[in-house]
Amino acid sequence: MNDKIGTAHFHLPGLFEFFDLYRLFLPLFYKERDWFYPRCDISSIYGSPADCLWGGGRVGFGDNNPDEVLALTREYGISARLTFSNSLLTEEHLSDRRCNELCRLFNKKEGVQNGVIIHSDLLLDYIKSRYPDLYFVSSTTKVLTDFSSLEEELRRDDFRFVVPDFRLNHSFDKLGKLPAEQKDKLEFLCNECCFPGCRDRRACYENVSRKNLGLECRDFICRAPGAAAGYKFSKAMENPTFIGTSDILNVYLPLGFSNFKIEGRSLGSALILEFLLYYLTKPEYRLRVREEIYLDSTLDLF
Repeated sequence: MNDKIGTAHFHLPGLFEFFDLYRLFLPLFYKERDWFYPRCDISSIYGSPADCLWGGGRVGFGDNNPDEVLALTREYGISARLTFSNSLLTEEHLSDRRCNELCRLFNKKEGVQNGVIIHSDLLLDYIKSRYPDLYFVSSTTKVLTDFSSLEEELRRDDFRFVVPDFRLNHSFDKLGKLPAEQKDKLEFLCNECCFPGCRDRRACYENVSRKNLGLECRDFICRAPGAAAGYKFSKAMENPTFIGTSDILNVYLPLGFSNFKIEGRSLGSALILEFLLYYLTKPEYRLRVREEIYLDSTLDLF
């Protein structure tokens, strides 16, 4: 890497959902640093337990013990982020016992600071007043496709990071003109598979918010081209908004952008591992990582 550019900070999915995978992967990442790209780190892991009332984005399915989850991130100095991006919260939802207990736990001043990925300003004000040691990330569920709206969000002191809609990923004519302090706040969603022309993204997120609140609603059916096939990493790589390793190295880092979010909480752990291999692992060591995680001479696929 060019010595004049900074470090790529990755924000990974599945704090609760993929705890068992990270319990195996993180020791490798920190012990066998020669296996992984230089000038990259794991800055945070985000997620929420199953059926969290304040949850949004994609419904969580992790049921791991929050104390164990937090202990793992603290061991490696990684920020743990609670995904509380429900956009439809009202005053009556703020007293939810489970979500408040999670905030109390993650608010403790021990090691690296933890955060909350958030959509609702109502929830933001509530958490800020009661759990002051948590920082906030403006959620991509806000679908900030208009650049002026993104700039307005970046100017808000409430947020340490802002995740723009993936369709702004390559708006370099405008992104490049942002001041350095705003560039530091931007966190780009790298591996989105969604059709760039989709007009239903906000409705999709709101459907998940309704489900998390226990409201009756029909399942959201995406009608965008290729949606029926589900998530495929190969398809995401063909997306014109995709941010690959060469883009990070040759474009984003030299322009002063250093934060990159990998999506995938609703996917399987095998696919998450492929993301970790692609974004963090040198090609010549990817097989070794697979062997350490799951691959051995007795494994049968069928």
